[in-house]
Amino acid sequence: MCIFGASKMAGGNYGDAALKHRIPVIDRMMDVLAQLERRETGLTIRDLVSQLHLPRTTIYRILNTLQLHDMVHRDENGAYQLGRRLLGLASHVAAGASQVDLAAVAQPILDRLAHDLGEGVKLSVIDKSSILVLAAAQGKREYALTVAPGQRMEAHAGAASRLLLSYLQPAELAAWLAKPLVGFTAKTITDPKRLKTELSRIRRLGWAQDKGETAPSIHAFAAPVFDTRKEMVAAISVPFLAGTEASRMEDIRLATIATAEALTAAIPGPVTR
Repeated sequence: MCIFGASKMAGGNYGDAALKHRIPVIDRMMDVLAQLERRETGLTIRDLVSQLHLPRTTIYRILNTLQLHDMVHRDENGAYQLGRRLLGLASHVAAGASQVDLAAVAQPILDRLAHDLGEGVKLSVIDKSSILVLAAAQGKREYALTVAPGQRMEAHAGAASRLLLSYLQPAELAAWLAKPLVGFTAKTITDPKRLKTELSRIRRLGWAQDKGETAPSIHAFAAPVFDTRKEMVAAISVPFLAGTEASRMEDIRLATIATAEALTAAIPGPVTR
């Protein structure tokens, strides 16, 4: 569903009187954001000029202003993409629609786990064509891996990613498995049938483990978070370095599961995706 592009359609409900008080530059800004929303790989100024039929200077000024507010960012190839500031705005929109601000509810719980383990902690959700880190907490332990909100991960690799896939309905899962499954390491599962079998196993276990699927040196455990409808809405995961002692790994696994259960209990209502 196109979030930004819907604004023009909604405007028609206010009648002719409301239309007289619109601000044209904001309309153009929303048009730019709508185009960027449709292209996850980003668009250049030339692309936007061609698609929106606006002067180059107008597009440049809009993008420059949006970039100053972290609403868009420009990559090394000159393409613009939606910025991280939108994550915070989106979380509040979700809170208004579902009465649950998942990131806000989760943050103190993630902080507690990060403090107890000394490792970084992530809260991940399914978002369009990838897995999005919605919230995170940094660990203070030496060699703790850095985690940050806004990171996007592949859906078929990693503990949180595969855990999220394992709870999808069959039709949704089939759509994800139909996409190319890129191999990052020798541990990455790239065969759809084998991955489907692994997802069934994860669902039975109720937790997932990464043994170096995205990077040989990074392992992780993940556990599911459910809302009041008993639907899985997110995954808590703790990444750590390969070579960690078995007893320490078990402590991380159990703490991850317990924290996911604590967040599940703390969610006051249904969460929309």
